[in-house]
Amino acid sequence: MIADFPYVFPRPVLAMDDPLMRTMRRVGAVAAGVVAVALVAGCSQGGGDDGGDTKAPEPTVTSTSPEPDASPSTEDEYPGTPQGDFNRMVDEKGWEYGYETASANVSDICVSLPDQAKYGDPGEWLVVNQKPSADEKKILLAGMPKLCPKWASTVKKALAGDYTRTYSDGTYVVKAHPKEKDLDSDVQEIAPGSYRTSGDLADCYWERTTKSGQIIDNSFATSAQSITVSIAASDGQFTTRDCGAWRPVK
Repeated sequence: MIADFPYVFPRPVLAMDDPLMRTMRRVGAVAAGVVAVALVAGCSQGGGDDGGDTKAPEPTVTSTSPEPDASPSTEDEYPGTPQGDFNRMVDEKGWEYGYETASANVSDICVSLPDQAKYGDPGEWLVVNQKPSADEKKILLAGMPKLCPKWASTVKKALAGDYTRTYSDGTYVVKAHPKEKDLDSDVQEIAPGSYRTSGDLADCYWERTTKSGQIIDNSFATSAQSITVSIAASDGQFTTRDCGAWRPVK
């Protein structure tokens, strides 16, 4: 006779170290972790009792200030000094120069002229040795009266061609109408006439020769204060060594 109630089969008892039991524990742990993450995410989104959605905060944007302009200001480039005013004027005119500033060009010439006066004519040094360009001549004519008035007249005359030609170490060919001094040439010329050199002269040697090179007159001075030599139109050459600068006697 079969009973009226259903038969309940007994559940198998699994040991804790059974493989199936260990698998069930791992699945349960993963499920619990997923639930925990979901709960934390809900809290972080500001889920309140009203269940409203809250947007995630916008990322913070850090504004960066523009880098300062590295170019010098007008005040730094042209300070309120005579040099600054002069540099501004020259740059506005567009004159070109071979120095950092136009005033530096004037300053260099101003400092050099006194030293050149010890060895020869400073005006000749400026024109022949320095060979200023057309723009540099304009800069000197405009700048010397303002920045170096002591030598302004000398520079003005020299740039107009009014300077004394001098003769230092070398051999010069005697010519009635000598060419202008050219430092790039191996042959220099000198006009007939009387020439004088002065100063603290030591071991000074000079000689006059014919066109064929024969000595007409010469002298060696171990010590002297002033020496004068007359060169004839018929002379061929005039040679000088360690005698300083010879100037025409006027």
